[in-house]
Amino acid sequence: MAFMVKSMVGGQLKNLTGGLGGEEKSEGDKSPAEAQGMTREEYEEYQRQLVEEKMERDAQFAQRKAERATVRSHFRDKYRLPKNETDDNQIQLVGGDVELPKELAKMIEQDNEEEEEKNSVIGQLSNIQNLDLDSLKDKASATLEDLKQSAEKCSVM
Repeated sequence: MAFMVKSMVGGQLKNLTGGLGGEEKSEGDKSPAEAQGMTREEYEEYQRQLVEEKMERDAQFAQRKAERATVRSHFRDKYRLPKNETDDNQIQLVGGDVELPKELAKMIEQDNEEEEEKNSVIGQLSNIQNLDLDSLKDKASATLEDLKQSAEKCSVM
């Protein structure tokens, strides 16, 4: 409120006096460095640091985006889904060679191990309902024992 009154009345007072009074700097006439309470060199250094920090944050953000894109492309390859150009562009933007964080790499490794177990014969058998693998193992070992004993009794061998 006071600013509005000062700007309206102050401007007209200067016109009446013809600007004879001393040149006073108002708050709007200060340079950005003076407004911050710094010298010009300090202000320039401060601005340079802000720009460097922004560049570092942008680089880290791009790295994280590329890591996520790598994970998505891994799952697209795994499940034979169509590739996405934006993911490829994000990976290339960072440099093409993206290392996954340890946590994500562990998740992918565990997922691959689970898939290998499911693709094995025993993994396929465990998917069948009402099938007791322990009893099958016992029957198989008992059959092998019987075959060994019958082979020992065989007079031809």
